[in-house]
Amino acid sequence: MAYRFEPLDTARHNRAGFQSAVGALNVYLQQQARKDADRHLAATFVLIDDAAPTLIVGYYTLSNFTVELAELPADLTRKLPRYPRLPATLIGRLARGDRFPGTGALLLVDALTRAYAQTRVSGSVAIVAEAKDDTALRFYKKHGFLQLGAESNRVYLAMGSVEQLVCSAG
Repeated sequence: MAYRFEPLDTARHNRAGFQSAVGALNVYLQQQARKDADRHLAATFVLIDDAAPTLIVGYYTLSNFTVELAELPADLTRKLPRYPRLPATLIGRLARGDRFPGTGALLLVDALTRAYAQTRVSGSVAIVAEAKDDTALRFYKKHGFLQLGAESNRVYLAMGSVEQLVCSAG
């Protein structure tokens, strides 16, 4: 299969046909993603198959975010200014369709690559993800994300680590 990423186009992409293992992620794509995009709250990117370009294989959202300096480890903040909050990028949602196992990593890599590229326009010290359940939390931790602060479902990957991944991959 030949996959590609595109910004969500509600006139072209079949949101109603998307089905993942997490109902809340299905409902978000089907009912809320367009509204969030119109309000400039989140940008949604979809993974599609070139052979069926209306079918959504998976999706993720990116938003601006801030993290509390105190929530980050000292080795990350040692050379940073002592601002109480620092800019970050949020992966608010990430889901793959039930029929497409193995595509979660593709979604994550594209999200990381896109977020890293955006740092040339808008600063970001880390990428933060909010895991919707324990399965998602294990997924992020398997890919190098670390616990962020006291919230058990919130994890981060320092932008320096993302830079190493992106630069070594391409």
